[in-house]
Amino acid sequence: MLVLWLTSGTILAQVGQQRVDAKETASLDAEREKHALQVLAKLTEKVIVSAADAMPADKYGFAPTDGEFKGVRTFGQMVKHLSATNYILAAAALGEEPPADAGDELGPEAVRTKDEILRYLKGSFAYLDKAIEAIGQKSTPVKSSPISPLKSTEATRLALVVESLVHAFDHYGQMVEYLRMNGVVPPASRP
Repeated sequence: MLVLWLTSGTILAQVGQQRVDAKETASLDAEREKHALQVLAKLTEKVIVSAADAMPADKYGFAPTDGEFKGVRTFGQMVKHLSATNYILAAAALGEEPPADAGDELGPEAVRTKDEILRYLKGSFAYLDKAIEAIGQKSTPVKSSPISPLKSTEATRLALVVESLVHAFDHYGQMVEYLRMNGVVPPASRP
């Protein structure tokens, strides 16, 4: 009986240690995933901001008008929309309302010039960084966003941040077309 009792204590200690090790490994994995997401977000920001900066200020009102392009957003409107979406999805990931000056999905009407739009864009990525930093926190609930295809039961901080990055690259493809239509080689494509 004594042997059984002593061995059960050893077994329980090993099981307990395995649980601690698994928890530490999961925590380490979550931190590595968060770091990877931070790297991808910085890359996305660099590519998007450099493309937005490459377009001359007098071309921010440019939108193609022929054929299937009729009625599309101007370059400036597209960058504002991308930025507004970053703010909206990051706010949902943080369980907050978007900042009052973030505007709606089109961005604030008062933001008009290239310099203003670039500041707004950079601010949206800073806010998205805040949402990435919150991944793994359980103290603040996540909100679903009316612009997200994710249902409230599917919305997670990670999913909303990934959605924002996917959305940014969707618009990056359009930004590249607009730049090239205006004789500008996108910075990411330059030698």
